[in-house]
Amino acid sequence: MRHMKSGNRLGRNTSHRKAMMRNMVTSFFDLEKITTTDARAKELRKMAEKLITMARRGDLHSRRLVMQVVRDKKVVAKLFDTIAPRYTERPGGYTRIIKLGHRSGDNASLSVIELVEEEFTAKPKKKKAPAKKAVKPVEPVVEETPAEEAPAEEAPAEEAPAEEAPAEEAPAEEKKKD
Repeated sequence: MRHMKSGNRLGRNTSHRKAMMRNMVTSFFDLEKITTTDARAKELRKMAEKLITMARRGDLHSRRLVMQVVRDKKVVAKLFDTIAPRYTERPGGYTRIIKLGHRSGDNASLSVIELVEEEFTAKPKKKKAPAKKAVKPVEPVVEETPAEEAPAEEAPAEEAPAEEAPAEEAPAEEKKKD
């Protein structure tokens, strides 16, 4: 079972993969757009989105956490001062991956990963329409009442005083409201 083993290994051992992703995310924040393979771009997007979300907080602790990944102080300053303020209103989705085609040498699929530049406009939330209930025909109810005529005759006699009591209370409540 692959519990807690998410992410693509990219054909590298752990230390090489971590170093490669650190270098890629540093270059990505420095240039704001890089060309790489599809698999690397997808892994880079995960890391970049998390770092931008940390940078949006802007406190010292988040700056130190980002410095553990991006070791270049100039790039971290750019991330906190220019990149993160762009996305204060956006609730995620800071990057875009555009597929380019295949590389001529090894036929690897290439992509461009870039930061999103458009302003975020929140879509109005749709109200869920109540489900339409099927209207049952009234005819079956009418058919059932003649079959129960004998018990129904006794029941109105008992219910009659109960019906009169709420009718008497209603005018009293109206007088109190006036």
